[in-house]
Amino acid sequence: MAGEREFQEKVRQLGALVGELDPMQESGSRVSARKLVQLLMEVHGTGLERMMEIVFDSGAEGEAMIAKLGRDPIVRSLLLLYSLHPEDIETRVLRALETVGSRLRKFDSRVELVSVRDGAVQLQLQTSGHVHGSAAKNLRAIVEEAIYEQAPDVTSLMILGLEDEDVSGFVPLERLLKQPAEAPVLVAADLEEDGAR
Repeated sequence: MAGEREFQEKVRQLGALVGELDPMQESGSRVSARKLVQLLMEVHGTGLERMMEIVFDSGAEGEAMIAKLGRDPIVRSLLLLYSLHPEDIETRVLRALETVGSRLRKFDSRVELVSVRDGAVQLQLQTSGHVHGSAAKNLRAIVEEAIYEQAPDVTSLMILGLEDEDVSGFVPLERLLKQPAEAPVLVAADLEEDGAR
């Protein structure tokens, strides 16, 4: 949806402009600009919160409308910005995992929620075999994209099941041979003894 992308770009631009206020020297202009942004956020936040209360007070239809607003990509961003999203972070993470499930099945993989604590999310990715290199990066990107789309307020995301995989594509010889590294060393030592006789 073009409007959605344009909106997200405007949000990014807004963030960048606000960020430019920080390095400015302490001057009247900087203080005024920061006060202006803060005041606008407070006014908009108060107005949005009141709108949500009015809709919610209209009963079951209002609750359904709020849920629908929370799922809309543009409105969801605003509600999250003002901490007004109707769903908690765990619910949104679970929805993201549900939506990404079919894509992961194509890679014979699945992901489960391990924990959500203070915005930190821990997931377990399970695959049918070892995942290396670009395949691991691809799986990670699919999961991260889904999570951050539904829950951009996640403070950290850990995907277990990929951390111990070498994403460079390098596969140690002992993993290919499926035997400990000591076995080839012993065989080589035995060969040296036979050669010495």
